[in-house]
Amino acid sequence: MTVTATSVGESDQLEPRSAPGARTWARRLVRLVPAAAAALSGLLLYVSFPPRTLWWLALPAFAVFGWVLRGRAWKAALGLGYLFGLGFLLPLLVWTGVEVGPVPWLALVAIEALFVALVGAGVAAVSKLPGWPVWAAAVWIAGEAARARAPFNGFPWGKVAFGQADGVFLPLAAVGGTPVLGFAVVLCGFGLYEVVRLAVRWRRTGEVRRAAAAMGLLSLAVPVVGAVAARPLVSDTAEDGSATVAVIQGNVPRAGFDFNSQRRAVLDYHARETERLAAEVKAGKVARPDFVLWPENSSDIDPFANPDARAVIDAAARSIGVPISVGGVVERDGKLYNEQILWDPAKGPVDTYDKRQIQPFGEYLPLRSLVGAINENWTAMARQDFSRGTEPGVFTMDGAKVGLVTCYEAAFDWTVRSEVTDGAQLISVPSNNATFDRSEMTYQQLAMSRVRAVEHSRTVTVPVTSGVSAIIMPDGRITQKTGMFVADSLVQKVPLRSSQTPATRLGILPEIALVLVAAGGLGWAVGAGLRGRRTGDV
Repeated sequence: MTVTATSVGESDQLEPRSAPGARTWARRLVRLVPAAAAALSGLLLYVSFPPRTLWWLALPAFAVFGWVLRGRAWKAALGLGYLFGLGFLLPLLVWTGVEVGPVPWLALVAIEALFVALVGAGVAAVSKLPGWPVWAAAVWIAGEAARARAPFNGFPWGKVAFGQADGVFLPLAAVGGTPVLGFAVVLCGFGLYEVVRLAVRWRRTGEVRRAAAAMGLLSLAVPVVGAVAARPLVSDTAEDGSATVAVIQGNVPRAGFDFNSQRRAVLDYHARETERLAAEVKAGKVARPDFVLWPENSSDIDPFANPDARAVIDAAARSIGVPISVGGVVERDGKLYNEQILWDPAKGPVDTYDKRQIQPFGEYLPLRSLVGAINENWTAMARQDFSRGTEPGVFTMDGAKVGLVTCYEAAFDWTVRSEVTDGAQLISVPSNNATFDRSEMTYQQLAMSRVRAVEHSRTVTVPVTSGVSAIIMPDGRITQKTGMFVADSLVQKVPLRSSQTPATRLGILPEIALVLVAAGGLGWAVGAGLRGRRTGDV
């Protein structure tokens, strides 16, 4: 009996000791749920981006993000926003480390995620306001506006709008550009969470505020209805006749940074593909183009300083017999320019466009001394910074006005719009993606061009050194595209258009309006919080 009593006593003592430990672990796991949900919802947003066509996943991504942030203190929201940013940007931007290793990629993501962290704190602050999905969506767009401008002139890659090239919301790009398109998607996502939250509350208590329910439903419905109403703005009807355009993809000897060491080979490849196309035109197999578009860096040998490069381009232009837009690297007055050169088959070079939005840590090195102290190889790869152009580039090619937007510039609203307001009837986005191998970068950039086509109602051509080159209609449809790392050409008759969409006419105004909405919501939330503290003190 003594043994039994002792055993029972010991078991009674052990149970109270183990139960608090189990509850502690359970509480810790519960605390981790919001953090895990924030990171996973960011990952879900990434999955909604190209090359996948799962655009609709952006809605549950922002619904979960709204659930994580609603009612949180600003410090917790800051951390949760950062986790969301990491979940989204780490996989989205992995291509930035393809050739230079993980350090630049991780540094870029760490900096860009700070903007998302601030957005998280802002969303949490406005989440207690009436109609909070509207304020919260505007805060997200304000964060995107800041990312597009700082640091180092901004990095707008990963705007929500750029993941919607296949989505039902795409026509809204013609209404107010990427800010309005992105706002609609984020609003719909936060609205989805609000509807689910209120439905759960009604099921539990049988009560729900009508105003809150109406706002939740409107947050879901208005973006969809608005996108349907905007569809008439999307048209591929020719307004100024049409032009037969040829896009040349000459390919490169090898992927990565080493392709630059084969500059003459790259030039020869593009000349050869142009001459092959000319032979097909002469044989009647392909329609004769009105003009030809080469990619960025198709002639990294300066044709103004090197007679042999000039002779190669001259021969290609004469063979096809029409103007060519050539992507060159040109040195002028001791400065380097990433330049598009309009090459006439009879007159040679007659016009130029110098890239204005140049890529930090790619075409120029900010903080060069600091970067060199970290890794001398990075400064060795960019011995001389490129200089910026100052004027829009619109080439008149066989009577058609072709606006040039060089590669990285396609991510920036202002660079594309300036070409259209300067008279472009068609947009070309000459690019060089060979540096990034077969990564998702190519498809992310192609989606940007599709959004720009709808935003400004223009045909967009995308000539790329190594692919994917494409022809995009003003309604965002890709009608032709090439493979990757093959030599190829695309020839198509495309519409020329001169009318301006509301997005083109309004320019930056929709973004300013949404930033002001965000500022108003944050001001209201801060003021309400201060009043609440004063009342509590009393």
